[in-house]
Amino acid sequence: MHNILVVDDDNDMCLLLNRFLSRNGYNVSSAGSGKEAIEWMKKNVPALVLCDFRLDDMTGAELLAKIKTAHPDALVIIITGYSDVKDAVEVMKLGAYDYITKPLFPDEILLTIKKALAQEPRTDSQPRSVTPNTQINSKAKILPGGKYILGESPEFKVIVKQIDLVAPTNFSVIIYGESGSGKEAIAQQIHQKSKRAGKPFVAIDCGALSKELAGSELFGHEKGAFTGALNTKIGSLEIANEGTVFLDEIGNLSYDIQVSLLRVVQERKIRRVGGVKDIDLDVRILVASNERLWDAARAGKFREDLYHRFNEFSIDVPALRDRTSDIMLFANHFLQLTNEELGKDVKAFSKEVIEIFNNYIWYGNLRELKNVVKRATLLTDGDFVEARSLPFEISNFYKLQFDAIPAGNSSGKDGAQQQSSAHGTSQVPFGNQLKTANLDAEYEVILNALKQVNFNKSKAAKLLNVDRKTLYNKMRQFKEFNIE
Repeated sequence: MHNILVVDDDNDMCLLLNRFLSRNGYNVSSAGSGKEAIEWMKKNVPALVLCDFRLDDMTGAELLAKIKTAHPDALVIIITGYSDVKDAVEVMKLGAYDYITKPLFPDEILLTIKKALAQEPRTDSQPRSVTPNTQINSKAKILPGGKYILGESPEFKVIVKQIDLVAPTNFSVIIYGESGSGKEAIAQQIHQKSKRAGKPFVAIDCGALSKELAGSELFGHEKGAFTGALNTKIGSLEIANEGTVFLDEIGNLSYDIQVSLLRVVQERKIRRVGGVKDIDLDVRILVASNERLWDAARAGKFREDLYHRFNEFSIDVPALRDRTSDIMLFANHFLQLTNEELGKDVKAFSKEVIEIFNNYIWYGNLRELKNVVKRATLLTDGDFVEARSLPFEISNFYKLQFDAIPAGNSSGKDGAQQQSSAHGTSQVPFGNQLKTANLDAEYEVILNALKQVNFNKSKAAKLLNVDRKTLYNKMRQFKEFNIE
C-alpha cells in the first residue's frame, strides 16, 4: 500500500482528502504546515506528497526542495489556484510530477495520483545487460514516441524545417523556449528523424536533480561509492548509449557536473561515480533551456566551453501565445488523447470555448492547455466541451480584456486626443483625477501602438516592451475609469 502525505493548512481539506484517498486503498497521512510535513518525513518515507502551493510557513517550492533532499524518489503533486499556475509550472521544473488546480475534483485527483504511482522505468531498450545488483536510473524517462504532434502555424513551420535539416546529422542542439512550450516534443522529433531512431531516447529534467545526486543520476555509480550506494547504478547517459539523451533545463546543473559533462562531450567516455574504468559512449546530446545559455555563460553561471560544445545548432520555440493559430490544433489533439485515456467520446469544443481558448494567455503553454482540456473533458457529459467545464479564471479571462477599441479603428491620433479630453474631472472622484490623467496619457500611447500593429495585442506588447499580462491589466484600468 502506497504512503501518501497530504500537506495543506486547511484542516477541512486535509480531512476530505484523507478520507477520499483512504477509501481508494491508500495509506494517507496529513500535515497542516511545511514544518509538520518535514518532521513526518524524518520518520516515514512517502511514495507521493500532495502539497498545497501556498502554506502559512513556506511555499510549495521551498517544501519541494526539502522533500527532494530527504526523499529524492518521492513524487510531488502541487495543488494550486489558477492565479498561481505560472508559479506551479516553475515548481515542476524543480522536480514536481504535476499540478492540480482548484476547485478539486475527486476523479481528477485520483487519476493524477494513479498515473504518478504507475510510473516505472523501462528497461527493454537499455543497451547493456543488467545484473541483479544493478539499478536502472529511476529519473530517466525513455519515451516510445507516437503521441507528439507539431504545430502548423507559420512560426512552427520554420521549426519543422530546422528539425528536418538537423535531424540526420550528429549535431548537438540547444532548444530554447518557455516551460511547457514543447521542447521535449521537438527533441523527440529530432531523434525519430535521425539515424538513431529505434535506439533509446532518454529524457531527464536537470532541474529535478539535487546537487548531491546529479552525478549519480547522469553518470551512474558503483556499489559502495558513497553512503547509501547499495548497488551499482546505471546513469542516464549510459542508458542512452547509441541513442539520444535529452537534458532539459541544462542551466540548472552545478559547475562540477558541467565539468564532468564537458569531458563526456569531448572524449565520448563516462566514468561512474566511484568507478576506476572509463566506459565508451556513443550518444547524441540534445539540451533545452528557458534562458539564453550565452547570457548565463557571460554571467558566470554556465561554462562557456560547454556552451560552445552544445551550440552546434539551436532552435527557438515560440510561446503558445505567439502562435495562436496552433491553439485549437493542440486542444483537439489533447481532447483525443484524453478521450482514449478516460474511455469517453467527447466530440469537440463549443464555439464559446474556442473563443475563450484563442483569447486566453497560456502562461503554462502547452502543458497548461493539456491540463485544462483533460479537466474539462473529465467534467463533460455531452458531446461538446462547454465553458461551464472550464476553470472560472479561464472562462472569464477574455471578458475582462479591453475590447472597447474595435479592430480597424481609424480615428487617428486626433481622435485619441479627443477621447482623452472627453474625460473631465467631473466624471471621477477628486482623489482619482491625477490617476485618470496618467491613464489618459497611457491610453494614447497604447492606442497608437495597437494601430501600428493592426491591433495585434502580442505585437503591441512587444512594441511597448511589456508582457501581455501588463498590457491587459492596463486595459482593465481604462475600463474601470471609463477611458474608452
